[in-house]
Amino acid sequence: MLPNVLQPSATDHVPALAAEVRDSLAVRPGETVLDATFGAGGHASLLAADLAGRGKLIAVDRDPTAKTYFDRLAKRAGGVQMRLLRGDFGVVLPQLAANDVRADAVLLDLGVSSMQLDRPDRGFSYSVDAPLDMRMDPTQELDASGIVNAWSERDLTTIFRKYGEERYAKQIARAIVRQRPLERTGELVDVIKGAIPAPARFGDGHPAKRVFQALRIAVNDELASLEEALPAALELLKPGGRLAVISFHSLEDRIVKHFLRDRERGCTCPPDFPVCVCGHEPELRAIQRRPIRPTDAEIAANPRAASARLRAAVKA
Repeated sequence: MLPNVLQPSATDHVPALAAEVRDSLAVRPGETVLDATFGAGGHASLLAADLAGRGKLIAVDRDPTAKTYFDRLAKRAGGVQMRLLRGDFGVVLPQLAANDVRADAVLLDLGVSSMQLDRPDRGFSYSVDAPLDMRMDPTQELDASGIVNAWSERDLTTIFRKYGEERYAKQIARAIVRQRPLERTGELVDVIKGAIPAPARFGDGHPAKRVFQALRIAVNDELASLEEALPAALELLKPGGRLAVISFHSLEDRIVKHFLRDRERGCTCPPDFPVCVCGHEPELRAIQRRPIRPTDAEIAANPRAASARLRAAVKA
């Protein structure tokens, strides 16, 4: 493997499962790489290093602050052709595919990025009091405050259950409606804590984490974007191209797993058909059967990687 000549600096976030992503994508000099969730450029720095000054790296991100990190990487990337496209990958990837852009490797690193979590004013964290925002694209109209203060109790209950798998979704939604308007994350955390039984406040992690996850997914329409991006990523790949997807919760991972398995199976005939009549061929081959998880050493060095799951496949 080539040396990490473009390692992120000490001020950058640490990308999850970096070595495993690099191994799965197996980028070679001269290839075209698409990082559909550029963020602060942690993974892209390593993939650009593997291009060794020859090839192209296309970066996509909906957050305008990604440009600062992209510009810094572009200055260090030598002869690598660099391009940044701003937008939701669920929109940008289908557009690229429709324009006959093709790539040798595609990476999707899902969820909120460190550059967003580490900015308290963005409102993604339940650990710091901040405005209720949670927009990955700060220019979009809908934010977390709009959902918390305008959506019905029924709709709040639905998203808390669907996107947060929150056991006490109804109680929390009712408490929010009774106590709104709520404008800050600290206010919302207090309402959540007061709405659930005392023993549940000391169970699996922070009592607000599932509601915050649900709000973030709803604000940014993350799961719909993922469902649009995956088939486009497959179309973008050249034959033999590699796809790697990192997810951080079961909802994302389930979508990725089912997509890869369906494309790996190929045949869509009913199970009781004696022979295949649909003619569908497998489109992907999984690089490994089970998702790759971070090692204990990585989790100790980077606790944010604890829930990361990597699935990767090669285009047939």
